[in-house]
Amino acid sequence: MLRLTDFIIDCPDTMKLAAFYSEVVGLPVKQDSDENWAGIQFGELELAFVQVDDYRAPQWPDSEHPKQFHLDFEVDDIEAEQRRVLALGATLQQDCTDPDGYGFRVYTDPIGHPFCLCRNKGVVWTDQGLIWPTQG
Repeated sequence: MLRLTDFIIDCPDTMKLAAFYSEVVGLPVKQDSDENWAGIQFGELELAFVQVDDYRAPQWPDSEHPKQFHLDFEVDDIEAEQRRVLALGATLQQDCTDPDGYGFRVYTDPIGHPFCLCRNKGVVWTDQGLIWPTQG
């Protein structure tokens, strides 16, 4: 089972872009945001901004500088979901899981767009949605 948890936008300054979208949508920037990762929570989905070195802005509709984003899916069984997405045509690009199986793996879809399967320690799966561990 998997659930979409994050829509992530690459950017040179996470806090600046998060502040812009916070004003646009009328929701606060998450308290644990920083220069590497900033987010705005929309129910179960987070609009997130990740800092990228040497960021090149998209020049829509110019295909030389394409749009930049990726999706995160929280999974309850990363091995089973990996087998499933690979069978569907995804390609594993990087494994960032620890020996206990927590972390994330980066894949590309059949035309090269990146997405991640994530397994975060402490996440509880319920019929009503995911329950995230409290930030300390």
